[in-house]
Amino acid sequence: MRTVLRHRSAALAAAIGFATLASAGLAKSPEVSKPIAAAVADPARPQADRDRDADRKPAECIAFAGLKPGQRIADLIPGGGYFTRIFSGVVGPKGQVFAVAPPKRPDAPPDRPEPSAAVRAIAADEHYKNVTVSVEKPVELKLPEKLDMVWTSQNYHDVHNVPNIDVGAFNKVVFASLKPGGIYIVIDHATEKGAGFTATSTLHRIDPDAVKTEVMAAGFEFVGSSDVIANPADDHKTAVFEKGLHDKTDRFLLKFRKPK
Repeated sequence: MRTVLRHRSAALAAAIGFATLASAGLAKSPEVSKPIAAAVADPARPQADRDRDADRKPAECIAFAGLKPGQRIADLIPGGGYFTRIFSGVVGPKGQVFAVAPPKRPDAPPDRPEPSAAVRAIAADEHYKNVTVSVEKPVELKLPEKLDMVWTSQNYHDVHNVPNIDVGAFNKVVFASLKPGGIYIVIDHATEKGAGFTATSTLHRIDPDAVKTEVMAAGFEFVGSSDVIANPADDHKTAVFEKGLHDKTDRFLLKFRKPK
């Protein structure tokens, strides 16, 4: 009987230990601050952006990142500026948002707008006068110095698709731009565990474990991850542009820090 109990106790301890390891690094988002809530609720935001909030959960993601009024943040590859507008409201008049967009690809159709067009329109709006736009080639990335945060959302996989890029050097530029203690946020579409970087150009997905290893190789500490935009129903095998998957993929949110 005692032997059975010892075996049960050992099994229970092992199970607890396994669960602890599995959940390591998974952090709960803190309470959404008033500046973040106000920035998300800002009526100046386009209705099309506001309609996406239920799926993208910007307030919870930014609360997890820890962005505060007065800080300097680079929105790296900002797309249409969904987060750029919100960051502007969060950091306020004493803060600064740097929207860093790539140039138009040489093989892009002539009628396709410049990637920076949307954020240039935002920066030209008096409501977002703390937004500055720059156009940078990912292979020659330059960022402002003494940033509090660098954020890239659903773009990291595409960095791997840039011809002749050294992603390690890319991450080191991000590292150098941040103040000691500065934060690097990576949000992207998850692929199957163990897939590494094999689906970046096909499914436009990437393995979060591979991202962690790669970013930490640039000198960053891993702070934690959040499952606030996770979707366990996603099969991880479908291209993210397929009908019905828009903003509904299984996305990971990783937080890294430059050591103090």
